[in-house]
Order: sequence, then C-alpha cells, then structure tokens
Amino acid sequence: MNLDGILLPVTTPFEPETSSLSAAAFAENLGRWLAHPIRGIVVGGSTGEAPLLDLEEICALVEWARAILPEDVLLLAGTGMESTRHTSRACLAAAERGADAVLVRPPAYYREQMTPEATRAHFLEVADRSPVPLILYHVPKFVPVGLAPELAARLVEHENIIGIKDSSGDLKNLGALGEACAGRAAVLVGSGAHLYAGLELGATGGILAVGLLATECCCDVFDAWRSGRTMAAGAGQEALGPLHRTVVVSAGVPGVKHALDLLGMCGGPPRAPLRPPGARTRARVEAALVRAGLLETAVAAGGDDVH
Repeated sequence: MNLDGILLPVTTPFEPETSSLSAAAFAENLGRWLAHPIRGIVVGGSTGEAPLLDLEEICALVEWARAILPEDVLLLAGTGMESTRHTSRACLAAAERGADAVLVRPPAYYREQMTPEATRAHFLEVADRSPVPLILYHVPKFVPVGLAPELAARLVEHENIIGIKDSSGDLKNLGALGEACAGRAAVLVGSGAHLYAGLELGATGGILAVGLLATECCCDVFDAWRSGRTMAAGAGQEALGPLHRTVVVSAGVPGVKHALDLLGMCGGPPRAPLRPPGARTRARVEAALVRAGLLETAVAAGGDDVH
C-alpha cells in the first residue's frame, strides 16, 4: 500500500443540541478537503476525538467516508482499544465497512504492565487477526506507552504492519524510526511543524491535523519536496509550523474545530468533557489563521478563557 503523501486526520462533527454525529457536516467537510490532492483520510484519530466515540460511531464514519471517497484516496480508521480482543474486533468492523487500513495506538491504561514484550505481543496478535494492514501510532502526548525504534523494527517484520505514525515531535526519534523501518514499512510524520524535516529524514508523508486547515500548503510542501524544489518546500513549511503550534498543539481539538468554523467549514462543538475554546484562545486561533494567509482579518476580541 502506497502511503506517500498527505493524509488528513479528520474531525468528527456533532449536532450542537444532541452531540450525535452529523452526516451532512461530515460529507461537506470531506468535499472541501477532496478538492486537494490528498493521499487519504483518517477517521477516529486523535483529532477526530477517538476516545469519545463509540465503535458504532467510528464504523458509521467509515461507511460515510467510503461512500464519498474516490478509489484512489485511502481510508484509514483509528481502532486502538485497551484490550487486544476489542482492538481486533474494531479492526474487523472497520475493514468490513470499507477501511483500507487501520491506525492502532498501544494500550496504556495498565502502562506499567505494558513492557516492550507485552506491547509486541499485542500488536502481533492484532496484526494476525486484522483483515487490513496496520499502521502503528506513536503518540506519547496522549498514550504514555512508547513505540521505541527497536520495538518498531521488530514489529514491522510482520507482513501486515506496514507503517508507523510518529507524533512525538522529536526529529531524532523520527530519524531513528526511519532507519529502523527502512525498506520494510513507511514512516509518517505526525507533527505539522516537522513535515519538511521529516521528509528529509526518510518519512514518506504525513498524517497532519494542520492539514485540515492548510490542506493546499501541506500538499504543496510534499509536492515541492518530491520534485526537488527545496526552497519552495521550506517556504511552505515556515507557514505550517506556527499554525501547528498555535492551533493544533496549544488550542487542541476545540481550537481546530473553531478554526474550521472560521474557514467556512463545519467545525462545531467538541464532545464533552471537552469544552469550546474561550475568548482568548479563539483570538489566538484567528490571529494564527491570518498570519498563515488563510483569513483576511481576525474578528475575535481578546479576554479571559471563560467557557
């Protein structure tokens, strides 16, 4: 499976009154993102509020996306659960509804028991049972069980484990993963601040939340790098870095959704216990969009972050 390019970890739009999934808003957003040459999308990822979704909801998102996406656009589903049994079932359910591959985080609730051997055994069993390929998900900010390069090297020996997304934001770790997986699995950048550097270090592409806002810029950076236009790639990266840090990192999912609203897309409210961004965060998000050239002017006032 060719994972080269930009994949988008799409947000999950909810109805404001009921917090149920909004099929219409989801379809509208996909139509906007598909206007750009993306390689694929991920439903049920971190930016999609995966821990707050039921498996039935993830499956619904897969079904809706499959009905909309062209055949050449990959559909990945986040299926990481706390038990090996539930993770395997989630992989099967997503595959049955049309997912091309699954993005699987390590279990972390009993993290002291999740030794490298326990983590390896978990992923190997899931890979054996999954009808579609696995992409490992290294996201230490949210999941405090690491996928060290040494462990990743052993895992990608399995023919059904085809890649790893590294959201550590650590370029040294990204480079080590590239060396560990070279020739056997793809490494995907998970930080919009490091797309260009990650490609230089051997990554084949990125799964980037900042790409939901600056889709064209992310695709341009990838295309410029692939065609050897390093100055153009570097210039694009200069715009992505601050936007990623201000919106994705500092403001989180509520900030990303607010940014989508400002861009005329369907952001909407996050699901509880997440809260909408306060006034100061909204102002920072708007200012970041203006600096990135995505909005003409910011309209929010400053003030305290009072929800």
